[in-house]
Amino acid sequence: GIISSLLILGLILGAPALAQNAPAAKYIKERVTFKSDGYALAGFLYRPDSPGVFPALIWNHGSEKNPTPQFDEVANVFVPAGYVVFAPVRRGHVGSEGPYIETELQQAGRANRNQLQVRMLEGVQLDDQLAGLAYLRSLPYVDQARLAVAGCSYGGIQTLLGAERGAGYKAAVPMSPAALSWNANPLLQDRLVAAVQKIDIPVFLIQPPRDASLEPSRVLGREFQRLGKPYTGKIYPTDIPDDVQTHCFGGIRRGSRVWADDVLSFLARSLGR
Repeated sequence: GIISSLLILGLILGAPALAQNAPAAKYIKERVTFKSDGYALAGFLYRPDSPGVFPALIWNHGSEKNPTPQFDEVANVFVPAGYVVFAPVRRGHVGSEGPYIETELQQAGRANRNQLQVRMLEGVQLDDQLAGLAYLRSLPYVDQARLAVAGCSYGGIQTLLGAERGAGYKAAVPMSPAALSWNANPLLQDRLVAAVQKIDIPVFLIQPPRDASLEPSRVLGREFQRLGKPYTGKIYPTDIPDDVQTHCFGGIRRGSRVWADDVLSFLARSLGR
């Protein structure tokens, strides 16, 4: 349930949705608190300022200590297209109780870091995502049959692990999943290949051309295709602006304009809109 909430009526300005020149649309933004493993976690909820039942998307943030500045921009993409967006803040990040994953990995030392990283991402971090999903599914204006999941970097990993778990998702959009960790952690590579084997929903895996590693697209894409899974992959061309060619498209707040139309089109096809 909601422990605390703050209702804010915001304006979406210049939203990079399907209708680029549409007038600014209104959304309702709400900060909520939900529980995961006894920790009080923050979440940011965005919904259209109109009555109805809407498809919904969980947005998984990355490893950054304070991911909250990106959430409004994510809402700017999806809410004008008719989605509810919920961005849970996993434990230890700003606004949420519990230990911060990057601190725990630093303390683990080099010998133990890789194994701990995989264990935490598939364990307590996934628990936090799924607790956020349970909160989202409790809302009366969310269409239970049209749930999607997306996110970048660690959030891309979480998107794949959430898709593997099932949990009611109908489509997944991992962005730059494990690109920063790929070369240093073969255990994580193996774990994500194993996740592909269990995923049975449509996946759209995207990366910018100068990401830290493009192997996630190549290796995971080959595995999806080998298994005949419903999969689309895209490494964006180098003719996109320089400032959005790097990891997570130069940052979600800046780079969402690059992928917005592609992702919205994929979700419309996958969710039957």
